[in-house]
Amino acid sequence: MHISLNWLQELVSFSLSPQEVADALTMAGFEVEGIEDRRTWADGVVVGKILNAERHPQADRLQVCTVDVGGNEPLNIVCGAANARTGLYVPVATIGTYLPTVDLKLRPTKLRGVRSEGMICSLSELGLAKESSGIHEFPEGVTIGADVRPLLGLDDVILDVSSTANRADALSMVGMARELGALIGEKVKLPIAKSNYEIKSENWVSVDSRDAVKACPAYIGTLIKGIKVQDSPQWLQRRIQAAGMRSINNIVDITNYILLEWGQPLHGFDADTLGSDLESDLKIGVRFAREQETLITLDGQTRNLSSQNLLITSGDIPVAIAGVMGGKETEVSDRTVNLVLEAALFDQTVVRKSARAQGLRTEASARYERGVNQAGLEIATARALELILELAGGEIISQSISDRRPTETRKITLRLERVQEVLGSIETEDGDSVDLSAEIVTKVLTALSFELKANDELKADNLHPDTWEVAVPTYRYADIEREIDLIEEIARIYGYDKFQETLPPRTELGYLGTDELLKRQIRECLRGVGLTEVTHSSLCSPTQSTQVKITNPVALEYSALRLDLLSGLIEAFAYNLNQGNGWLWGFEIGRVFWQDEEGSVEADHVGGIFGGDPTVGTWQHNTKPLDWYAAKGVLETVFQRLGVTVEYQPDQQNSRLHPGRTASLWISGERLGTFGQLHPQVCQIHDLPSEIYAFELDLGALLEAIDRKAITIFQGFSSFPPSDRDIAFFVPLKVSVAEIQRAITFTGGNLLESVQLFDQYLGEGVPQGLRSLAFRLIYRASDRTLTDADINPVHQKIRDVLEEKFRATLRS
Repeated sequence: MHISLNWLQELVSFSLSPQEVADALTMAGFEVEGIEDRRTWADGVVVGKILNAERHPQADRLQVCTVDVGGNEPLNIVCGAANARTGLYVPVATIGTYLPTVDLKLRPTKLRGVRSEGMICSLSELGLAKESSGIHEFPEGVTIGADVRPLLGLDDVILDVSSTANRADALSMVGMARELGALIGEKVKLPIAKSNYEIKSENWVSVDSRDAVKACPAYIGTLIKGIKVQDSPQWLQRRIQAAGMRSINNIVDITNYILLEWGQPLHGFDADTLGSDLESDLKIGVRFAREQETLITLDGQTRNLSSQNLLITSGDIPVAIAGVMGGKETEVSDRTVNLVLEAALFDQTVVRKSARAQGLRTEASARYERGVNQAGLEIATARALELILELAGGEIISQSISDRRPTETRKITLRLERVQEVLGSIETEDGDSVDLSAEIVTKVLTALSFELKANDELKADNLHPDTWEVAVPTYRYADIEREIDLIEEIARIYGYDKFQETLPPRTELGYLGTDELLKRQIRECLRGVGLTEVTHSSLCSPTQSTQVKITNPVALEYSALRLDLLSGLIEAFAYNLNQGNGWLWGFEIGRVFWQDEEGSVEADHVGGIFGGDPTVGTWQHNTKPLDWYAAKGVLETVFQRLGVTVEYQPDQQNSRLHPGRTASLWISGERLGTFGQLHPQVCQIHDLPSEIYAFELDLGALLEAIDRKAITIFQGFSSFPPSDRDIAFFVPLKVSVAEIQRAITFTGGNLLESVQLFDQYLGEGVPQGLRSLAFRLIYRASDRTLTDADINPVHQKIRDVLEEKFRATLRS
């Protein structure tokens, strides 16, 4: 918001420089993004009177003017403006003046051979307009030689101040005056209307439905007849323009002025365009839009309304989008004679959704979205009516009010002990360290218009003596909810820099938690096998009923949360390939979300995608693509480095993975995730090669498994030689190698050191429905050399288990 210091000075007295005001507001939590010192724009520009204007002898479009600027001698100035004429009072930049807007310093010069001793200025050259058709004309009676800055409103400094989203009151001059007054200890002079009007009360505003009452708890409509719409007086135009707005006419400028002054948006309707008999049939309503309704707004755009748009209607016909923008057909214009002034409270969420649905953001919606003062509606209305009668005339005919505002006052218990505990000590002028006193707390909160009742007034036995019951002012109702909010206000106004920076007497070095250490270990192992970490947004398009939907999305394609990591990894693989970046070997650690019978659930997963030949583009290029077993070896390398044993079982649940080349992964009987080759249809859809492999694992289960293996017990190498036995057999295709290895390992006991599959054969000589498998079994003991007498009973037991459990037909 642009803050005029001249305007601010009228509301609270201060002697601070602009920079000091900016520093004070910044320390109080309001960032001052810029200081615009308009006094420099016309420093050295004075009022002059053109005594004579004659055509330049060498140029038809130039005039040679004799200008009186209050000096000993009039100045000779060459001017090219078409409206320069004798008797005109104009702004004159004298020799030595610097005009920063046009980056020009005035020096004596000659134009087409005629001496020129200054420049007659337009408003654009003084920074007050983007374009000007000619030089500026002052009204008669101004003092010749006087500084033009007070006459043009250039004796002001503008601060560009931004506030946090919870401070709706800071989007007004009164709100900023309250803040500055509390900071410097000055009282605020509120601009309250001086006149009290006896207004006839009628019932032509209706807010009837439950939804409409919730969206619009209060609405005040005032009918004024016989107004005269014209240009605003100069002081009002300057105030509006200083705030970055465009002056339109006196009625619109007054509504904008109240918005800037009190933070309460107002809107004026041309009463004669509302399609009603003003005497008997005026009907203003508030309701939500229906399907296929449209409205042409003030910006000339035809708006297709949705059910999220709250409307102001006349005779049930839309005339404005409530809290956002009025309608074109009912706008106040030069032909307006009768006026309906709207002052209303609209729900923050309703206005935010309505503005977003139309892609609109206005000064009014910005304030309604943050929450305007619930108790300031009547004050703003009275102030606006006073200015309308003063500047536009007219007669107030009637007023209709719909008011369903809550009347409760928020009261918060504040403990001095808690204030001191949170904020710490302050340093006195003597250098002593003391706690914040009750007097300071009371002074600060009272300066911010909080009402405090101490415990001795409350007479509450269960409260500590240094305890207050604090009543929150209505204009701070939106952001002061808890005791800690009051403590923040005390620190903010008293000064953050006044509290001591004390460290705890014993400091403890920071450290990473177990889960974070293990995550880093997982990342290191994945990077070690050639995978690069990638990150994707958790937002995606809604495609399945089990997804968690977002109630207020930025766009439809980002209106749900992802169910898995695999979708994003496949899209990233395709994108990299299309951009000529080669095969993506990447992994991602992120959160996924879904809904079940109990509600929304979330979990952390780790996923990866890789395939093809990573040596493409190098002199060691290998044309053979990565097969399923080599891809499984990449993932198995990661598990080995993490120290976990993973079992693979055939799996066909994931439709995006090849049904014959997909495995579910298990650790100690708990499902870990899925690994497999992308389905050919998925590859075809995304225009991918066929040899692409992906995995997605439950990070929680993996971390738990790694944590169980965190303590590694050293086991020395045996100095005795091993003894190996090969065993080959036919076994049904449905029996997995993992099941066989698990059974052999369990049966072999302590003597069996390792089991490894070294051959598989399908084809001629193998019975239908079977396959030939050959395993190498390594036996070894740590205390002796094993003999056949030690090994043969164990090996025979393994043979018996294979025949009984898996119906294996032994070949050796």
